[in-house]
Amino acid sequence: MESIGAGWFISALAFAVSMSATPGPNNTMLTASGATWGLRRTVPHMLGVSFGFPAMLLALALGAGELLRAHLFALAVLRWGGAAYLLWLAWRIATARPTATDNGEPVEAGGRPFSFLQAVLFQWVNPKAWVIGVAAVLTQTTASGRAEIVEAVLLALMFLAVTLMTSVFWILVGVGAARVLRTPRALHGFNIAMAALLVASLLPLLWGE
Repeated sequence: MESIGAGWFISALAFAVSMSATPGPNNTMLTASGATWGLRRTVPHMLGVSFGFPAMLLALALGAGELLRAHLFALAVLRWGGAAYLLWLAWRIATARPTATDNGEPVEAGGRPFSFLQAVLFQWVNPKAWVIGVAAVLTQTTASGRAEIVEAVLLALMFLAVTLMTSVFWILVGVGAARVLRTPRALHGFNIAMAALLVASLLPLLWGE
């Protein structure tokens, strides 16, 4: 089996950090959830993102991506169905209305945060997750045979560790916003801004190729 050198680890880690830390649907939703429901209630959402994307990445590396590319209609359904779902989520974020805050933790908010399973399944309709997953498989799994699978597993573990850390950061950005924007009206305005950012992050992924 081919050996995996330090150069690959550095390249793969840099890729994972750059892709996980930048704004996108997952991070925007985590920020909005942190502002609306607080850190504790957003933990299942955070864990779902952190475990869900690496699982998706492994599935793509093991052949799910090739299978979908062989069935373009299914790929189109996922692409545009995911876009529609993201627009619905943007509306949900924009209409969430915390009624009060206590040290940055909302006392009451309409709706509920994502569950672990919802966040895991969301990765399969998240256009940015597809772009990152396919790019990771194509650019970071450079070996062949068993070594390719080892690279995919290591890359998935890197994304798991990095996403956990960056997700906490984005949630705390939202929690910090809740500490500053204490009134329901101010928090509602912040949610609207997050919803607009979510829609903005979607457009280049759908029409930028």
